[in-house]
Amino acid sequence: MKVDVIFASGDLAPKVAQQATETIPIVAISDDILGAGVIASLSRPGGNTTGLTILSPELSAKRLEVLRDIIPGLSRVTALWDPTTGASQVTMTASAALSLNLKLEVLEVRRREEVAAAVRAARNLQADALNVFSSPILASLHREIIAFAAEHRLPAIYQWKEHVEAGGLVSYGPGLAAIWRQSAIIVAKVLKGVKPADLPVEQATKFDLALNLGTAKSLDLTIPPSILLRADEVIE
Repeated sequence: MKVDVIFASGDLAPKVAQQATETIPIVAISDDILGAGVIASLSRPGGNTTGLTILSPELSAKRLEVLRDIIPGLSRVTALWDPTTGASQVTMTASAALSLNLKLEVLEVRRREEVAAAVRAARNLQADALNVFSSPILASLHREIIAFAAEHRLPAIYQWKEHVEAGGLVSYGPGLAAIWRQSAIIVAKVLKGVKPADLPVEQATKFDLALNLGTAKSLDLTIPPSILLRADEVIE
């Protein structure tokens, strides 16, 4: 179609776009744009791709700390992971679990039909909580994950506050609307003639903590006042 720019979200889609063209500019919102090998350098991406990285490995690790702060006696956490995002979230979260003296199990979820079995397996592994890794696929399955987590009475933490608004317990990460807005500005720069190779990759800079008190109550979980004070959004 000879479009002026391709916009791709996640770690897999930008790489697929790169396989299709070496000339059409690609703007990506990536979980880990450098670690996934989408670009050569954050400051000078090279090639035909630039965009925005949302620092998912660091945030996935940080979410273990949030879970520890809100769940008394937390010792076991199961992470739901989409392998198409690469191993960086697994590696960094495993390292964080070790430093926090937590046992971490990582379960793969590639499609909708695997959600129920994964959450059931987490419960069978005696997990105290779920850490839902960042992924376009897992984000699209958030309603199923929330429903099965509620059925098995498993507290779960997500990346996007929209998932807390949909009934999830807690989230920590960048604002989804802000991320889309920031990426649109990058697309506009490319449309005005800036070459992706010369356009430094931007990073998410603001991270919000959101809590759903209704979900906490259904889990018989009392959120500590210190966490409520830290929260950017509390849903009653």
